[in-house]
Amino acid sequence: MDLYPLTFVPLFKARVWGGRRLASLYGKPLPPGVRVGESWEIADRPGDESVVANGPLAGKSLRWLMVHAPEALLGRARPLRGRFPLLVKLLDAHDRLSVQVHPPAPVAARLGGEPKTEMWFVTHAEPGAELFVGLRRGVSRERFVAALAAGKVAECLHRVEVREGDAMLVPSGRVHAIGAGSVLFEIQENADTTYRVFDWNRLGLDGRPRALHIAQSLASIDFDDHEPPLLRQEPGSAAAGRRLLAAAPSFRVEYWPFVAGVPQALALEACVALLAVVRGALQVVAPHGEVTLSAGTCCLLPACCDPVRVVPRRDGAFLLARPAVESGSSEALP
Repeated sequence: MDLYPLTFVPLFKARVWGGRRLASLYGKPLPPGVRVGESWEIADRPGDESVVANGPLAGKSLRWLMVHAPEALLGRARPLRGRFPLLVKLLDAHDRLSVQVHPPAPVAARLGGEPKTEMWFVTHAEPGAELFVGLRRGVSRERFVAALAAGKVAECLHRVEVREGDAMLVPSGRVHAIGAGSVLFEIQENADTTYRVFDWNRLGLDGRPRALHIAQSLASIDFDDHEPPLLRQEPGSAAAGRRLLAAAPSFRVEYWPFVAGVPQALALEACVALLAVVRGALQVVAPHGEVTLSAGTCCLLPACCDPVRVVPRRDGAFLLARPAVESGSSEALP
């Protein structure tokens, strides 16, 4: 099967903390009157399977491709629990997300969930936009539990203000929350187990308090994870060279700036890759097809697409994400 750069129909998710900025910033066709918090750009989840939007395979799902063309699609990458290994979302945090944690693998196995490591890249930040990641220095399990009982969990969390271009890796076990005022790409393992430990005492979309998972959260939080560093993009450095944003055992993400009219070559090295545009516009050209992308859009580059060329139309940058390959080691990531 001749595969080509694939784009997908976004899957929009209403969230109590969501807003409308995915429409105003990126032209997403959001349903009217809905606070949309998440746009699932590339997904292969039960009940949430991305559908191809371009070319001869339009209308086919990513699940269909995984079943009918897994080698051409993945190359040296391996499926995750039988599904496409990564999930890409665009988030609009109009309000604060809940304080939550994803279980590490041993805890997930015991509780019947899935471990999940994710990475955030901030594409838009209003003044005062913030992230909560890890614990403040000196916070112990005992202090956290006491703060939880007193409704003062925020006092235990490591808070950082963010601006466009900042990035943060969130491994399983790291307690976290996205604060109000940012839009970001989230690249993650294909998993969806989230334990909510605190929700700012607010009501859900149905007018009722959202469920908390206190016991599961306390079993999952890494209480030795204090004040993890944010990967900053310094002012004026947006046009700087390529840089590594995340190198987790399950995936790798790089930042690629580009200049209008200056093509770049991408070597897939027989491994599927995901390309997400954070600024500007470009054309992706492969042997069996091409696609034009603007900020806030993504495409999947099947492993069989070598060689791939990126032809910038307007100055900007993209994220390039690659899943782990067959050996399963982080060193083996291309």
